[in-house]
Amino acid sequence: QVQLVESGGGLVQPGGSLRLSCAASGSIFGIAMGWYRQAPGKQRELVALISNSGSLYYTNSVKGRFTISADSAKNTVYLQMNSLKPEDTAVYYCNAGGRDWGQGTQVTVSA
Repeated sequence: QVQLVESGGGLVQPGGSLRLSCAASGSIFGIAMGWYRQAPGKQRELVALISNSGSLYYTNSVKGRFTISADSAKNTVYLQMNSLKPEDTAVYYCNAGGRDWGQGTQVTVSA
């Protein structure tokens, strides 16, 4: 079990960018790491994932705009979000191994 702490959320205008960080308390090497989001009144959804073999996955709505990456030396996973849209507004959560969750960080895209 690892503890996860997200940071980097905030308020941004449409078309803007944010970079989220997820710092893990232990090694993330060989662990599938994912970013999820939950908008008000909606179910939590998978946004991006790095599998334990290094394969990348993105949900269709963020392809070409979001990039997930990991720095194993720092035990940190990032989500670079560009060309943000109002529909990207949600609480973003980091997940490790399909079982451990962070507390979430709010992303609000609004003019």
